[in-house]
Amino acid sequence: MKQLLISGEANETRAALLEEGRLVELYVERSERRSLVGNIYKGRVVNVLAGMDAAFVDIGLEKNGFLYVDDVVRADEPDARGKKITQLLKPGQSVVVQVAKDPMGVKGARLTTELSIAGRYLVFVPGGSVCGVSRRIPDEERARLRGLCQSIKPDKAGVIIRTAAEGVSEKAITHDLRFLEKLWGTVQRRLELDVSNVVYSEADLAMKIIRDEFTEEISQVLVDDEGLQKRIVGFLQTTTPEMADRVELYQGGRPLFETYGIEAEIKRAVRRRADLPSGGYLVIDHTEAMTVVDVNSGRYVGRTFLEDTILQTNLEAAREVVRQLRIRDIGGIIVIDFIDMARRQNREQVLATLEAELAKDRTKSYVVELSPLGLVEMTRQNVTDGIRGIMTRPCPDCGGEGVVLSAQSVALEVERKLRLLAKESVSEAFLVEVHPDVAGLFALSDGLRARRFSEEVGRLFIFEGVDHLGREEMNISAEGSREVIARAALPVTRGQELTVEITERSVYESRDGIGRLGAYVINVFGAGAKVGRSVKVIVERVSRNCAYARPAS
Repeated sequence: MKQLLISGEANETRAALLEEGRLVELYVERSERRSLVGNIYKGRVVNVLAGMDAAFVDIGLEKNGFLYVDDVVRADEPDARGKKITQLLKPGQSVVVQVAKDPMGVKGARLTTELSIAGRYLVFVPGGSVCGVSRRIPDEERARLRGLCQSIKPDKAGVIIRTAAEGVSEKAITHDLRFLEKLWGTVQRRLELDVSNVVYSEADLAMKIIRDEFTEEISQVLVDDEGLQKRIVGFLQTTTPEMADRVELYQGGRPLFETYGIEAEIKRAVRRRADLPSGGYLVIDHTEAMTVVDVNSGRYVGRTFLEDTILQTNLEAAREVVRQLRIRDIGGIIVIDFIDMARRQNREQVLATLEAELAKDRTKSYVVELSPLGLVEMTRQNVTDGIRGIMTRPCPDCGGEGVVLSAQSVALEVERKLRLLAKESVSEAFLVEVHPDVAGLFALSDGLRARRFSEEVGRLFIFEGVDHLGREEMNISAEGSREVIARAALPVTRGQELTVEITERSVYESRDGIGRLGAYVINVFGAGAKVGRSVKVIVERVSRNCAYARPAS
């Protein structure tokens, strides 16, 4: 049994496809970042690159779109195939294009001049000659639909009949075609009026999912927004009225995605690790060129032979890999590192399981034979950025690398810079601001490292940890005589251990206690009941006005 859940909010729409109650596909669209795939633009050729056999086209986005020569189809030039890009396009030329792939990373949108508009039952191809039927439809029904396609196809347009048309009457399919012809007429008028560079916009996520995904296999559609539910029902009543009653308004007390466990699945979908039922797990890593999936047995040790344990883990992994590819919408080149198997029949069984699971996926894929090392190379059509691209951003600290320099590495680099500074400056002392983790190293053992370094260089260096600096940044906030710098320095550093007497409760939070180093205030979390007692604390945050610390034990 399949279910489709659609959650509509002011700034985000999400859809989840469930098979036997388990999430298999997830779609997210945000108001500030809608997918552009399917949109038609009137663009201008900016640059034609003979060496790449491609052109860059300005369609009004931040980055110019990329138009490859094989994606250039011209109605006025039927023999365009096989020609060079310089023979087909010139800089400054106007061209009508459609987005085939969303902008990703540093790349602009992938464009095509072969336009198409999708409907419920068919795809209308203006200026085309194709007359095709989905391969997912059984042979006998395909024969019927192929004959229908040939009888209704317009003279100056192509038609591709979709999977949803299986078992649908000629009247309904013809009605869909007439609607798309009218829609194309509207697009042509917008092109003539030249009022905007966007001449056709694809449907929003909810309507697109209903149009493309809602087939006989889906027994129920739950929508948590009443207005959206009415829109969907209205659309179906004009296209597939017999399916409209399957669309229900969700009225549960808890949020729809919470009730069906989708929120937890979404959180897992942006993590590297995906667990397997037996205790094994996948590790999914993204690189510039490809996505790599590593299969690990984890805590699963099996019951009999090692080879059987490995086979069981790999079979679970093959199913879960495809599920994760669908949920995360991962495309491009994918390499799966299964656990090595000694028996050829086991490798063939794993590969067959992988291919069987991929057959359920609407997105096109191609699998290369599993190697003796347990590696599978495959490709999956890459159209959007997927969940990772929509929901995450590169880490500001590591820039997406996944690692940062250790505090020790940064501290050593700071010392090298300060030695050079000491040679070029006449100042006796320096107040040095660094990241709190780095300052903590200089503060260990009552500031032993800072004292030794000052003695080595012959100048006074006082290190302060400040939260606004990046991990590898350093700033000289003051320099001058030893007396001036000593007075300007903060009395404590983050990570420093010290003993303070709690003199009173905090007036802002009675559970906290207040200690002092001279006039400098230290707020100790949870020490409000220890007034009059000395407490060993660890400093967690430092500012000019006060520090925040927690009891050491």
